[in-house]
Amino acid sequence: QVQLVESGGGLVQPGGSLRLSCTASGRTFTAYSSNTMAWFRQAPGKEREFVAASRRRSGNSDTSYASSVRGRFAISRDNAKTTLYLQMNTRKPEDTAVYYCVIKEGSPISSMLSDPGTYDYWGQGTQVTVSS
Repeated sequence: QVQLVESGGGLVQPGGSLRLSCTASGRTFTAYSSNTMAWFRQAPGKEREFVAASRRRSGNSDTSYASSVRGRFAISRDNAKTTLYLQMNTRKPEDTAVYYCVIKEGSPISSMLSDPGTYDYWGQGTQVTVSS
């Protein structure tokens, strides 16, 4: 089992920056093997939406972003601390949602990264509200 705990959410004004963190514990294959970590979000009354993903395999890593956040958000990880980050810049009211951290052992093909069913473990989520 892997436990994921998100933090860093809250009420923020439009514009500016916010950083979410996700710490993994338990059966932490994250630091040593091929794995994929990602962020999803869900706004009230809407379906869960892919935000960004980070794949790590054979010592290399790459990232993928939803078009709605590309250029504004940045995903990164600290493998030594098995922590995933989401740097949210230029926040908009439509970024208001519960943000979830997810993880999967292995490296799925790119077309699978945005599918919630791809991932094995989910965090409990952290609320981000963008409002003036």
